[in-house]
Amino acid sequence: MFRKTIVEDDSHDTEVLEENSRNIIVGIISQLRKDMDLSRVALPTFILEPRSMLEKITDFMAHPDILLEASKTIDPVDRFVEIVRYFMSGWHGVKKPYNPVLGEFFRCQWQFRDQTKAYYVAEQISHHPPISAYYFGSPDNGIHIEGEIHPKARFLGNSAASIMQGYSRIHFTRFSEEYHITSPNVYARGILCKYHVLMFGKMTMELGDRAIIRCEANDLVCEIDFKAKGVFSGQANLISGKIKRESTSQVLYELSGAWNSHIFIHKAKKPSSPISFFHVQTASKPVPKRVDPEEQQDLNESRRLWAKVTAAIKANDMDLARDEKQWIEDSQRVETTKRQKQSLVWQPRFFVATGTDYRFKGSMAIQPRQTQQDLESWIFGPLSSTSRSTQEILQERRPVQAELTVVAV
Repeated sequence: MFRKTIVEDDSHDTEVLEENSRNIIVGIISQLRKDMDLSRVALPTFILEPRSMLEKITDFMAHPDILLEASKTIDPVDRFVEIVRYFMSGWHGVKKPYNPVLGEFFRCQWQFRDQTKAYYVAEQISHHPPISAYYFGSPDNGIHIEGEIHPKARFLGNSAASIMQGYSRIHFTRFSEEYHITSPNVYARGILCKYHVLMFGKMTMELGDRAIIRCEANDLVCEIDFKAKGVFSGQANLISGKIKRESTSQVLYELSGAWNSHIFIHKAKKPSSPISFFHVQTASKPVPKRVDPEEQQDLNESRRLWAKVTAAIKANDMDLARDEKQWIEDSQRVETTKRQKQSLVWQPRFFVATGTDYRFKGSMAIQPRQTQQDLESWIFGPLSSTSRSTQEILQERRPVQAELTVVAV
């Protein structure tokens, strides 16, 4: 199946708050209470990364060479180490993306050097509480990843935290094994001091707390501590971790370094010096994802849905970005009210509830016989119309400007 796609590179800048943005932040802070849930607080557009959370998840697929190597590694311990390396390669920045609206989805694909492909789809399956479900599959390589993200934002008095509940599960069909992964939490620090005064005009986003990677079939676990910088001292972005036999707590490897620059590994209880595990600056260039042009996308696809907000942010027109963002959020409320009046229950397009979690409809029975063409058809085939209310609302909008082009984000 031939599809016209746009191939892009992924790179992200850090965010610095300008002088004219400070009063807005202080105004928001003055209305907050410690331990308050921030899920219903509208954040100003100038602190946003111009892409949706559904797309941001693809950062973990940016270095597929690591994942492909892991899927071909015979020794289970070595294979587990490669999975840990894959996980550590995915932290390309922790800026705040757009909060997806219910029914929004993002899909893309990759083509690797050996001409095999991988496909990805993510969908916002719940708005309150916010839940994003995602699936990545490369049948020719026997790799399938499914997961959910349940971010819970809290105001902590001198910082804001996004508690990253949820999971990611990697399936290797060749070895009939599964890796279960949880994520660290995200903190926004340095925005204010105890007197609600912005510090230095820079917003620092950090990872903190613990992430766990586990493979029960091979009795292996890795616990990684992300060490956030202290209020008055300490170094930011450091990590420490141990790869262990879970049943005996025998430590096999230890990790150290900084997640945003250079990570090291060494065998436990060995006199040898740590060796490089993953170096952000010297790592292989991320494999670009292929995305349909916006004019070919469905109205609920992330790039098209947020196109005007993204264009305004990149043009530094924050007033327009705010208005366009507000329009999308108001449309979400209109849709919710209409659905409630009709006693309708939202049904996702790509995922289905199975007990306590959601599964991608195209992989309810993951098996080696699933082909690349099968998966492409599931993700890029004609969409079923489970709910058209959002699309009907969006149709009333003026069309996206013809001159708007996709650029690297």
